[in-house]
Amino acid sequence: MLAYLLRRVVYAVPIMIGVALVCFLLVHIAPGDPLVSILPPDASADLQAQLRELYGFNRSLPEQFAMWVWRALHGDLGVSIASNRAVAGEVFTAVGNTLRLAVVATFIGFVLGCLFGFVAGYFRNSWLDRFASMLSVLGVSVPHYWLGMVMVIVFSSQLMWLPATGAGPGGSSDWAWDWEHVQFLILPALTMSVIPMGIIARTVRALVADILDQEFIVGLRAKGLTHFGVFRHMVKNAAPTALAVMGLQLGYLLGGSILIETVFSWPGTGFLLNSAIFQRDLPLLQGTILVLALFFVLLNLLVDVLQTMLDPRIARA
Repeated sequence: MLAYLLRRVVYAVPIMIGVALVCFLLVHIAPGDPLVSILPPDASADLQAQLRELYGFNRSLPEQFAMWVWRALHGDLGVSIASNRAVAGEVFTAVGNTLRLAVVATFIGFVLGCLFGFVAGYFRNSWLDRFASMLSVLGVSVPHYWLGMVMVIVFSSQLMWLPATGAGPGGSSDWAWDWEHVQFLILPALTMSVIPMGIIARTVRALVADILDQEFIVGLRAKGLTHFGVFRHMVKNAAPTALAVMGLQLGYLLGGSILIETVFSWPGTGFLLNSAIFQRDLPLLQGTILVLALFFVLLNLLVDVLQTMLDPRIARA
């Protein structure tokens, strides 16, 4: 198992290098001057040259990439052009907020998705199957940013049950798991959980339907095993794949929450990316994308290892 783990870690290294290169090149290919947000309209050529030298934009792209990777390896992601604050501090604060939201949304999506998936798969071709399948299809099909706006209108504007935007009375800096703060998390988490709920439900439904057709299930029923006993064996066989899908959905939510965080003004990585894009803040944009991409690579590695540990059918050699 240790050899398998080391091999998977070695395989992840070139992926991380490729991710860093793609992040760097994509940001620099985009049109526009990164210093436009801080340069005055009547800035002299000398001032422009000084700022380009200060941020390293006067160097060639290979030199900029090498310097950026070297600083990133030492934990220095540069300084934000717009706010003049360290990128690492802003990114990791936003990652913490997004991780809090994504974990809650993934948990809700996993519980509801497994529930609908097991029900639909166990009672195939029944009205329960059709109802649960319809909900999963709706969850995958409905645009989550539109759903977020609808939920704000219904639960915040009309019913006034929950706050519409923000992360708490004092922002995310003094976050605590109490009702005063958690109520700000409910609407964005529910909105974000819809897509993973639909994906997990469809995956679990297919797994359960396939497992119920296996010969060992027929044998268990022939031996007189109760429905609960059959269900327990079915869960054991479906759990590794379901957990792998959940882990991947958590990674997708961390990187794909820009629209939801913008709708609810949640101070996470999506909201930070949105601000960096409109301000053309290259250091902040590069640092945020790099951290999210590396987090997704590490999460995939963790899911792969956990699935291998849980599923004896996967070779560990």
